[in-house]
Amino acid sequence: MTRSSPPPVTRESSEAAQSDRPLLRIAGLSKGYREGGGYHPILENADASLRMGEFVALLGPSGSGKSTLLNLVSGIDTPDAGEVVVDGVSLTGMTERERTLFRRHQIGFVFQFFNLIPTLSVEENLLLPLELKGRLGAEERRKARSLLEQVGLGGRESTYPDRLSGGEQQRVAVARALVHDPVLVLADEPTGNLDAETGNKTLDLLVSMVSAAGKTLFAVTHSRDVAARADRVLRIQGGLLVEDPSSGDPVRAS
Repeated sequence: MTRSSPPPVTRESSEAAQSDRPLLRIAGLSKGYREGGGYHPILENADASLRMGEFVALLGPSGSGKSTLLNLVSGIDTPDAGEVVVDGVSLTGMTERERTLFRRHQIGFVFQFFNLIPTLSVEENLLLPLELKGRLGAEERRKARSLLEQVGLGGRESTYPDRLSGGEQQRVAVARALVHDPVLVLADEPTGNLDAETGNKTLDLLVSMVSAAGKTLFAVTHSRDVAARADRVLRIQGGLLVEDPSSGDPVRAS
């Protein structure tokens, strides 16, 4: 009996399938803290998913649990129940070391306060994720310098962070988040420590570079300006992840 050949995968059909596939899946996620003899839930059976190449913002005031969720998604913290799956890999059940190694390879970070190491030059800060990943050759150095050119800091490789403005430091942080080719970029209040004009320029840079690289961006913010740039906006409400009314599409549950 002759087997029929599978239909050819065209570039268009491959890209469509990839863009529809959940890159991040949050399933039945619960997390809380014990304090003063009581239990204080932050998340209770929360579900959501983010597609490949999508920009989703998590909007809400300080103390609403946004950073808690980001820590769970990145594997820095572990849930009381539920599962986080990134690019088909479940972080649930991993050891702390396994989660650390996974972050080094698959997740990029942009923080509110930049988190550049002051004793390292701009180039050394940028190369650190690659060094931790165990890949630091001529090609990686070339890529790092190319990223610095893209963020407008070409020629500043030997400069130390204290010689840079806040906006320049955040541009280095954006380049650092992408240099090791992660599948998911997490941003925690990426414009929160910048003035409005610098913040808007930095946000433009972050969104355009992540989009051009085909990565998924999940940004925690209290800024409506940041949320307005997202494909979808989520909130934590009653322990659940719910679609913000400003979003057009429904939350895709796992």
